[in-house]
Amino acid sequence: MFDIRVQGAPFDYGHECARFAGGRSDTGAIVTFCGIVRGDGALETMEIEHYPGMTERALRQIAKEAARRWALGGIMIIHRFGQLVPGEQIMMVATASAHRADAFAAADFLMDYLKSRAPFWKKEMRKDGTSWVAAKASDEDALMRW
Repeated sequence: MFDIRVQGAPFDYGHECARFAGGRSDTGAIVTFCGIVRGDGALETMEIEHYPGMTERALRQIAKEAARRWALGGIMIIHRFGQLVPGEQIMMVATASAHRADAFAAADFLMDYLKSRAPFWKKEMRKDGTSWVAAKASDEDALMRW
């Protein structure tokens, strides 16, 4: 039911969507989301760090929580680490359910968790210097609704 990957290599979003959706005759809805490194002209690269093993366990736990809350037929989470440049895909979430409301809610829940609680550390290398990305109050507020 869970496909959880933390990887340095890029992924093919179209291929992953097709693979996740393939052969599901009991599913009425599949929701996908792909996060992309946003550039603002000053960002040169973003470096994402994590602790192997710990990160995958944390992502599996939140996937289990989503499966407990909503009727789901599948969950996929792909999150990259390493050096990424603006425009590159950073992560993907996919949920499958018999009904769209569950698929949308679960995907939204997973994305809020990944943004605010998943054990990844992001460092931005900008034209004017390097800094770690701090947590945002808006991300915490989004998580509070769950």
